[in-house]
Amino acid sequence: MAVASLTRMTVPLASDQSASNQGLLMPKLSYRFRVIFENFGISTPRTELTKQVIDFKRPSLSFSDIEIPIYNSTLYLAGKYKWAETSCNLRDDASGAVSRLVGEQLQKQMDFLEMASAASGIDYKFTTRYEVLDGGNGAATPIVLETWELYGCYLKSADYGTTSYAESKPMQIALGIMYDNANQVPNGTGIGSTIVRTVNDVVTG
Repeated sequence: MAVASLTRMTVPLASDQSASNQGLLMPKLSYRFRVIFENFGISTPRTELTKQVIDFKRPSLSFSDIEIPIYNSTLYLAGKYKWAETSCNLRDDASGAVSRLVGEQLQKQMDFLEMASAASGIDYKFTTRYEVLDGGNGAATPIVLETWELYGCYLKSADYGTTSYAESKPMQIALGIMYDNANQVPNGTGIGSTIVRTVNDVVTG
């Protein structure tokens, strides 16, 4: 049957690696997701933020280099890691629920009226949960394909955007979010997995 050719629409592999008719795995789709904020602002429900998300940048990680010059060459080791700032754009709703929550979170970090800052990070930091979904909805409960949990979050920036008579689009609030750590949960699905720490008999670079 002609439809059988669809199973060959992928990269051909050696016969000892997999069957020739394996087909292509379904990719995760970038528009099937939701973002949940915990301990963000003061007002409830915080689900208004989830419903007004436009886009969200998944975590980005980098390691600094440790350079070791040695005779005729140079070796490199992985140094300290750093999570990069992520971003989330929100639609600014007519009821003011989104801008109110964003303002409350900023006020938790710094009281701009009284010029008083928070005493410690625990007073204002929040958790961000990002979930990739399979497209289900309504009676078909969506299945979570991937979950990132960002811990120790705070708003690094909040841009309330520009208005213009020449454009016809919703107003937005752009958030820059910094965080201390991120894990893919449940543990074992990627970042945060339990990997036995390797120590070789001969300790070298």
